[in-house]
Amino acid sequence: MTDIGFVRSEIVPARPAPIRTSGIVAWARKNLFATPLDSVLTVLGAAFLLWVVPPLYGFFFGNAVGPGGTVEQCRLENAGACWAYIAAEMNFFIYGFYPVQEFWRPNLVFALGALLLTPMLIPKMPFKRLNAVLLLIVYPIVSYILLAGGLFGLRVVPTEQWGGLLVTLIISVVGITLSFPMGIVLALGRQSNLPIIKTVCIMFIELIRAVPLITILFMASVMLPLFMPQGMTVDKFLRALVGVTLFTSAYMAEVVRGGLQAIPRGQYEAAAALGLGYWRRMWFIILPQALKHVIPGIVNNFISLFKDTSLVYIVGMRDLLEAVKTKNDSAIEWQSANTATTGYIFAAMVFWVFCFGMSRYSIFMERRLNTGYKR
Repeated sequence: MTDIGFVRSEIVPARPAPIRTSGIVAWARKNLFATPLDSVLTVLGAAFLLWVVPPLYGFFFGNAVGPGGTVEQCRLENAGACWAYIAAEMNFFIYGFYPVQEFWRPNLVFALGALLLTPMLIPKMPFKRLNAVLLLIVYPIVSYILLAGGLFGLRVVPTEQWGGLLVTLIISVVGITLSFPMGIVLALGRQSNLPIIKTVCIMFIELIRAVPLITILFMASVMLPLFMPQGMTVDKFLRALVGVTLFTSAYMAEVVRGGLQAIPRGQYEAAAALGLGYWRRMWFIILPQALKHVIPGIVNNFISLFKDTSLVYIVGMRDLLEAVKTKNDSAIEWQSANTATTGYIFAAMVFWVFCFGMSRYSIFMERRLNTGYKR
């Protein structure tokens, strides 16, 4: 038999164009109007946005008083956000009562911190070890000398005059830097086979986690001086640093312990089979894998710590939020309907920018390390 090929003898009739699978219309059909319920929810969401967005735009931009405005404009009946108030009091929101003539010192601290931190956040930057030594050892010493003074002819500025964003950043950076290694040590201690070390670590973690941060700060502020020798005192800013660091390290320990428990037992046995000691096994094999698993939890603790700095008002320190509150209560010349609201909105925006930045960087590191992704 021979193959008989089919040859069409007439033209195929025209068909309608296929439905687009890309573009705005296709995306909307798939994500917004796929089902009747989706269509109803989309319409309701659009109506809600039309109801909310115009007043918000009018408050933040349309009727707002710009940075160059006056207090009289902010007191108008239809005035929106008073950004002129923020511009006028910006120095207090950033530095607190730090002397104006010495602003160059915290500015230099900010610049050095950004200069040393940026290369650490870029994975392929060279000289990581040198950069880490400068950031974690040299930079804190230089920053303290610059801010506190008393050496090299610098004017002494007591911590009672520190405030605003300066205090928020110092407490959060110091807390993050110290609580992370402390949390790792506590997590390893809790899994230790030595009864004394394990018991001490468990007692510390459970005690700290059982009380709120405000209680720890209150104890550091009020109760600690009662146990100090006669005539001896501890700087209240140092008390806040210690309280925040200890509190965060307890939570960090549990996050790291979760990562350690996620590592298969075979990894421990394989590391031991190579003849590596305990610390080498942990440093080169176990901890790198464990920390990759818990990057979201670690960054979540960092974000919580950054927001919890607003509680240091318990020990009399004026962080960013307390600086805004203080100025709202004391700036009589700026009293208006929207001045205090604008101040709190400004503080919320600053907190959001830093927290969102940490969140996005953690996502970048997760993707780079393939954390949570399977091939």
